[in-house]
Amino acid sequence: MHASLANSSLPSQVSIVEVGPRDGLQNEAAVSTQSKIEFIDRLSLSGLNHIECGAFVSAERVPQMADSTQVFAAIQRRSDVCYSALTPNLRGLEAAIDAGANRVAVFTSVSEGFNQRNIHCSVAESLKRFEALLALASKHHIPVRGYLSCVVDCPYDGATHPQKVASLAHTMAQMGCDQISLGDTVGTGTPVRIARMLDATLNHLPAHKLAAHFHDTYGQALANLYQALQMGIHVIDSSTGGLGGCPYAKGAAGNVATEDVLYLCQGLGIETGVDIHKVVDAAWYICGRLHKSPTSKVSNALKNSASD
Repeated sequence: MHASLANSSLPSQVSIVEVGPRDGLQNEAAVSTQSKIEFIDRLSLSGLNHIECGAFVSAERVPQMADSTQVFAAIQRRSDVCYSALTPNLRGLEAAIDAGANRVAVFTSVSEGFNQRNIHCSVAESLKRFEALLALASKHHIPVRGYLSCVVDCPYDGATHPQKVASLAHTMAQMGCDQISLGDTVGTGTPVRIARMLDATLNHLPAHKLAAHFHDTYGQALANLYQALQMGIHVIDSSTGGLGGCPYAKGAAGNVATEDVLYLCQGLGIETGVDIHKVVDAAWYICGRLHKSPTSKVSNALKNSASD
């Protein structure tokens, strides 16, 4: 077994983009600003080097993110951690700049149906909106990440054609996004479908420009990540405790749990630089504030073994 793993195309190390404080908490019941700050501070001590801390969006539409300015002002920043934010428009970007975000993210979908329900515009219109945002971010030397939703299926438009993903990812990179995060938003992907989507996309962009953002609705996220790792992807978005979902994709579960990804990487001999026990600690902390248990198998297993 060790010989076959050594000869495989798995990366020697991966980067984890922790999206729990934003993508996770925006789809959960509201928690206090202080709880978010404590959650992020615990994650900062785990070895994670990229934490998405909030979103500068309409407080009316996403009330869970209304305190992002206060969160950014109060977290205990570490110089080796990138603290990023989601910014759907110029006003959001300006607020993120004022708050001191190290990196920002924009988002669109491969699916017209999803885009209309999520951001009330067509895919083409969403790309047009990016232009001024990317120009301002460039002026301030702030890197911009691009989120691309529904890369496998859309709850409204059905199956997504891999070539459409490839084309849109390429366009976003050409516009100035330094990395494209490929989102299996509804979590219906399987390894074969992920392979087809990545195969098409890797014909247009190198692996280091791409990230895997897989939801675990059907329990396939880890299998899909293993497929992505074998194809050279070495940036993984994950959410501590498996927090989250998607308000525009009924039934979608949270993003794959960070601690489950760490356990997978550990077993494959892939370096992450992250302390799994500190992430588990952060998971139980924030889930306690949400009055629920983590959906992460690893968080539950480690807690149970510690209490035996």
